[in-house]
Amino acid sequence: MNKCFFCQYHIDPNYKDIDNLEKFITPRKKIINRERSGVCAKHQRKLTKQIKYARYLGLLPYVSYQGI
Repeated sequence: MNKCFFCQYHIDPNYKDIDNLEKFITPRKKIINRERSGVCAKHQRKLTKQIKYARYLGLLPYVSYQGI
């Protein structure tokens, strides 16, 4: 069984840690689900809130720009 990324390193998701948050979003900037990311339920809930807060503050984009 794969261990949760956050449990493994004894950290919590944080909106200021953009590098770690970007690991859990797709190239189109959608949040990756628990089955694909391997994160436990507790940390997936926190991760989602932190990603949404980072988006609200403008640290992460809501969508990717696909230029024509």
